[in-house]
Amino acid sequence: MNAFQALLDAAGNRRLPPVHTWHPERVGDIDIRISADGRWFHDGAEIKRERLVALFSTVLRLDHDGYCLVTPAEKLRIVVEDAPFVAIDMESDGAGRARRLIFATNVGDHVLADAAHPIEVEERAGEPRPYVTVRAGLRARLTRSVFYRLVELGTPAGEELEVWSAGSRFVLGLM
Repeated sequence: MNAFQALLDAAGNRRLPPVHTWHPERVGDIDIRISADGRWFHDGAEIKRERLVALFSTVLRLDHDGYCLVTPAEKLRIVVEDAPFVAIDMESDGAGRARRLIFATNVGDHVLADAAHPIEVEERAGEPRPYVTVRAGLRARLTRSVFYRLVELGTPAGEELEVWSAGSRFVLGLM
């Protein structure tokens, strides 16, 4: 088995709690913040235990009232400055329309960019902000180096720069 296939298998095999089925009566706020660079803070202090951050990330959900950590017993709203996750690496397999792109996040997720997990590039303050959807509306912002590597894979399509993954076309920007 090649390394790309191992990542693809990891992306499909990760078991997550069924947070979408949990609707606890107890709702509140907690002083947890995810900074724009993906670091997690509680009461102003950075949470340095990676395993704890990874655990919290599995019970994160985006609801109509914002981001929250959800258990069967309670739902606690948190602050997310940008996207809750950061795409820190990318692997590519194939070329052109047959290409497949897998992104690795700062919390251990691996996601195949496809129609259900799109790559989107937004403009903010005149700068591109690239994201990939990880799950259920939760996105990862691509680091600058990952975005540069992605752009290198792009091909011109009229006035746009595009990249394909898993049969889906994604626009990275204008030429």
